[in-house]
Amino acid sequence: MALWERGAGGAAEAGEDATEEPERGLPLLPWDRFSAWLHCVCVVGFDLELGQAVEVIYPPHSKLTDKEKTNICYLSFPDSNSGCLGDTQFCFRFRRSSGRKASLCCFLDHLDRDLPVYLKKDPAYYYGYVYFRQVRDKSLKRGYFQKSLVLISKLPYIHLFRTVLKQIAPEYFEKSEAFLEAVCSDVDRWPPPVPGEVLHLPIMGVVMKLRIPTYRDKPGTTPVVQNMHQVDIRYCCCIELCFCPVFFHIQMLWELVLLGEPLVVMAPSPAESSETVLALVSCISPLKYCSDFRPYFTIHDSEFKEYTTRTQAPPSVILGVTNPFFAKTLQHWPHIIRIGDMKLPGDVPKQVKVKKLKNLKTLDSKPGVYTSYKPYLNKDEEIVKQLQKGVQQKRPTEAQSAILRRYFLELTESFIIPLERYVASLMPLQKCISPWKSPPQLRHFSQDDFMKTLEKAGPQLTSGLKGDWIGLYRHFLKSPNFDGWFRSRQKEMTQKLEALHLEALCNENLVFWSQKHTEVETVDLVLKLKNKLLQADREHLPVKTDTLKKLQTHIRDIILALPDDLQDILLKTGTA
Repeated sequence: MALWERGAGGAAEAGEDATEEPERGLPLLPWDRFSAWLHCVCVVGFDLELGQAVEVIYPPHSKLTDKEKTNICYLSFPDSNSGCLGDTQFCFRFRRSSGRKASLCCFLDHLDRDLPVYLKKDPAYYYGYVYFRQVRDKSLKRGYFQKSLVLISKLPYIHLFRTVLKQIAPEYFEKSEAFLEAVCSDVDRWPPPVPGEVLHLPIMGVVMKLRIPTYRDKPGTTPVVQNMHQVDIRYCCCIELCFCPVFFHIQMLWELVLLGEPLVVMAPSPAESSETVLALVSCISPLKYCSDFRPYFTIHDSEFKEYTTRTQAPPSVILGVTNPFFAKTLQHWPHIIRIGDMKLPGDVPKQVKVKKLKNLKTLDSKPGVYTSYKPYLNKDEEIVKQLQKGVQQKRPTEAQSAILRRYFLELTESFIIPLERYVASLMPLQKCISPWKSPPQLRHFSQDDFMKTLEKAGPQLTSGLKGDWIGLYRHFLKSPNFDGWFRSRQKEMTQKLEALHLEALCNENLVFWSQKHTEVETVDLVLKLKNKLLQADREHLPVKTDTLKKLQTHIRDIILALPDDLQDILLKTGTA
């Protein structure tokens, strides 16, 4: 993402751009633009009798179930032991209540297909972006002013919403509800979140410029837009700072995240908890982390019992916690990361050994990784030396983070390329596609066949790391991350076959075919072709616009060659 701000003079101009409709023929209702970015804005305060309570929901028509409100209440405040005085920003993630109707902006859901996998929405979850203020106030009975401004969204655009909150929250705490209404009105002027386009987003007197990445962008890069500073749309955290307390075990943590192992991050505050969980999830990019993850998790969370039960194995999830109670409750979890206070740039991290789980008694235990896991790959000493040297030379934190991100990216790509190559070989040849038969099926994924390819075309072609790569692949093939990745690739390839089948049909002389067949067969062909058009639109098949127009022409020509009574019926008939 690219973000920058300019004076209020540009806001009117940006607002005018934002009034253009995203697609002709789609009428936009009030708050549709707002709904494309946010579900609602909440203000959570502290009531002496009720405890945390949602004081304001805006826009007023926004719907939240009681369960969702309860989750937002507890997740919007740090635990009392965190001692967060002043202003704190963090984020959380929670399950949407089941059985909810689709949002008003469902017509924009097709934009998801152009996003990289790690930026796609998960319809089952909401994100909460929090700006919490706690300051002493003798005029209040409790002695403190405590309030959170929270943005609720389905979009995982961490840095964008963090930037928005920085811009609006301090002023909101001074001006209250009327200001909040003005903020939401500004958001309702924003253009739709179209990937790849430079968007102008006015917000309270400034204009932010934003470019959302597309799946076509090279991983790890964002095309440069002139006069704009490039930043990552999803992860605002400084990844080097997050991993500083477990500096020497980054490669092992990459393996644990890749394999979808249950992980707990115990941190002093929600800010450090959420930053670290998000850094972990991002370390396997461009692969999508397909299990659940909670940047900040409390004992009041609706999934608390589900995730802390001892009657079954811990689930594949990454939890970020700050309450000391979790040190005991989650002691049976196999992998626990204890994070201390974030180090300042220039502090040299000390060598920390992997500790046994039985040594983790309390949240006050020393920072480190508590696990009995043995990594499959040999330790890469070079990256550790490179980062250590950067710390000693006081290399900027952003530069350290860039080195670490590139390392994780190259490691993940080395791992995933052999799988991509093998799965591509499951695609039937184009000569097997006949317009008069159903599209051919993908060949079956065989673990044994894939393993055989690794000897000559394995990760050794792009990575110098030694170790048990075969064992790592075997473990990965049983993980939720493989299941999610393979389902996604399967869907893409099946859609490609459908698109090729459509093209094959368009290249045939269908009118000539219809003249040699009965009216019943011709009508059947017309109905099938119409259904093909509907499928192409519904599933957003990768078909050229010219191909679709050509098919529509074929359908019209075939119908016009039929008797008048059939023409009337077929011209009125839609598609099933």
